[in-house]
Amino acid sequence: MPFKTILLKNNGHKFIEPPTFDLSKSYKDSNSKMPLIFILSSGTDPVADFAKFAIEMDMNERKGTISLGQGMAKRAENLIKDAQVNGKWCLLANCHLSISWMPSLERIVEQLNDEIHPDFRMWLTSMPTQKFPVSTLQNSVKMTLEPPQGLRANLRRSYTALDDRELNDCNKPDEFK
Repeated sequence: MPFKTILLKNNGHKFIEPPTFDLSKSYKDSNSKMPLIFILSSGTDPVADFAKFAIEMDMNERKGTISLGQGMAKRAENLIKDAQVNGKWCLLANCHLSISWMPSLERIVEQLNDEIHPDFRMWLTSMPTQKFPVSTLQNSVKMTLEPPQGLRANLRRSYTALDDRELNDCNKPDEFK
């Protein structure tokens, strides 16, 4: 008998099917001294989830995003400093594209302390790379978002992303529900 069938029979679906992604749970585990890292996999883009969550948390006007790459290091550092002082969120996307800046990121994360605004959050996205600072990984909330496998998983992800506001804002809320 295949292992998956044995697991399903003895333990149920929760051990076979991955749970739907819930960004609020990861956020609750974080604080201003602890970055939140999206570890990217092919076919996923957590930036839309981040943007939606920022709206839900009333941080949409207090967030900044930068896509790392050549020549973006100084802008990223300025974004982080502003966010630390003013209690904003900063998203540094594609850290894997700025390998030469990773030692600076490590230094910045190591210097996060209690003097930083409590609303500050540093959000990072990166493909897996051996050049990412280990100490930053160890002192962060790590998240991964796998692309849905199959129709059922895809529908679960779509339905989980809906909230009452979206359902009620449409032209035919009863039919939509």
